[in-house]
Formats: sequence, structure tokens, C-alpha cells
Amino acid sequence: MDFFLTEYAGQPIWLWLAFLSVIGFLLWLDLGVVNRKDGVVSPAKSALMWAGFASLAMAFGAYVYFVYEPDAAFYLSGDNLNQQATIQFFTGYLLETALAFDNIFVISLIFGYFAVPREYQHRVLFWGILGAIVFRALFISAGAAVVNSWTWVLYFFAAFLIWTGWRMLGSGDGHGMKLEENSLLTFMRKRMKVTDRIDNHNFFVKLPSPKNGRLATYATPLFLALIMVEAADIVFAVDSVPAIFAVTRDPFIVYTSNIFAILGLRSMYFMLAAAVERFAYLKYGLSLVLVLIGVKIIWNFGLSKELGWLPYLEPQWALLATLGLIGGAIVYSLYRTRKLPH
Repeated sequence: MDFFLTEYAGQPIWLWLAFLSVIGFLLWLDLGVVNRKDGVVSPAKSALMWAGFASLAMAFGAYVYFVYEPDAAFYLSGDNLNQQATIQFFTGYLLETALAFDNIFVISLIFGYFAVPREYQHRVLFWGILGAIVFRALFISAGAAVVNSWTWVLYFFAAFLIWTGWRMLGSGDGHGMKLEENSLLTFMRKRMKVTDRIDNHNFFVKLPSPKNGRLATYATPLFLALIMVEAADIVFAVDSVPAIFAVTRDPFIVYTSNIFAILGLRSMYFMLAAAVERFAYLKYGLSLVLVLIGVKIIWNFGLSKELGWLPYLEPQWALLATLGLIGGAIVYSLYRTRKLPH
């Protein structure tokens, strides 16, 4: 019993296990009940799935406001901790959802490259979510240990976010991904037995070896697609994890907002993938958000807390600015691309 009461990253072990159990149940409900049989996920069904996950995120935000017990060590101000935690959760959730949007385009490129049939794409994304849950936990655990041991690291995060935002403003569409030249994919094809044949929804199949005719295990294109989806998520985490730590230092809020964003966006993949070009200007809104968050770190930790030159910027201003910039970029994108063919 003492083990479950032991604290990890400011919260008892039982709370972490309870959250992971709920996520595990949702994933079981997804693949074991709702999408038990292979089939094409329609845009309408995709939207309903996203609405379900978004509703759960809203309910979790209510839990944070009314029940959650924030650790004051992770907050600059000791006043209204639950209000701060709630605002930071929704800011992180919105930010991570927007940052992960680019991932949809990359996933569609991966599925197209491996010619993954639409009826099997959901299965690849499902197992991709499991990997994302594990890898995000590792990234966030490492980030929390570093940030909360050496607060000055946040200044490096600030500089990185400002540089990333500036780079996004000056870059092209950012989707010049050449899978045929990908070093990870080349390595896997050299080290593993790989077949170009897709056999049902299997990641591995037994086939006769061309050397001796004996049955051997071969990886299918579905498995290669899964590995590339996981690799893409790790690349995107390099930007998203510093961004979320710039919003909140509370590891539990960081992780939960990340997971809800991943669950929601991947459930919406089948609706957004075909219309991703309609959001052509979203990257400009995201780049401004990253610059804003980087500046906010310098403002609050340097100019306000350390030097006392400026007043502290409350969390709700970051949430309102994020909503305004991302919402404005989406509306402008839809307006400018309204004449594109459906």
C-alpha cells in the first residue's frame, strides 16, 4: 500500500497508474470493441472519435480544477494553484494538438509510400499510439528531471523555441520527406527479412526462405510503416516537449495534456488527412506561438522573477494568445484555400 502512496514527479503513484489504466481502457475500447474488425474509418466516424476524446479532455480539465492537488514546487505563484493547473492543462492540450497537426501530413506520406490499404491504417495508428505513450513518458521524465533540477535550462528552451518559430516562418512547406533515402528504413531493410507483400493486417508473416525453402519470419510493409510513424513522432517530440515545459513545469499536467492531444489528433486523422492542404497557413500561427512562448519564459523567469523589472504574466494570457493565433491561422487558411478542389 505504501508503494501506491509514494510520490513520483509530485503526484502519488496511484494517480499515475489510474490515468494510464483509463487510457489503456480507452485503447482497448477503440481496437477491441469500436474498431474490432478491419475497415475504412469514415470522416464522420473519425470526427465522432475525436469528439469523444476531446470531451474526455474537457472532463479531465474539470478534474484538474476541482479535485487535483498541484505541487506548489512546480508553480511560480502559490495562489490559485488549481486554476493555474487547469489553464496550463488546456494551453498545453491546445498547443500539443496544433503542433502535432504536421504529423498528419507525414503519416499520410508514410502510408502512401508503403501503399497501406485504408482498412489497415487505423491498426497501424493504434499501435503507434502505444509507442507514443511510452516514448513521451521517457522524454517528459527526462525533461522534468532536468528542468526541475536546473531551472536555468528553461532559457535554452526559450532560445530553442524562438529559433524554431523563426525557422518555421522562413521555411517552405516542411514536408519534403524522402522515405526512399531514409537511413532508418535503409538500416531495417538490410538487417531484417522484409517482404513487399501485405497479408491481411499482420505486421509479420511466415514465408519460404529463398536460400533453403524453410519458413522464415518476414516483416510486412505495415510493420515498416509503424516504425516510421514512431520515428516521426519522436522527431516531433523534440519540438513539442520543450514547448509544453515552457507552458508548465508540472510533469503530470505535461504528460496528460500530451496524451490527450495524441489520442485526439490520431483519431481525427481520417478526416484531416485528405484536407491537410486546407490548413496551409497554420504553420505561421504555430511559429508565432512558439516565439511567444519562448518570450514568455524570458519574461516570467528572467525579467519578472529574477530581476523584478516586469509584472508576472498570468497563465490565462498564454492560453488566450495561443487560441487567438492558432484559431486565426485556421480561419485564414480555410478562407485562402476555399477555392481548392475538394
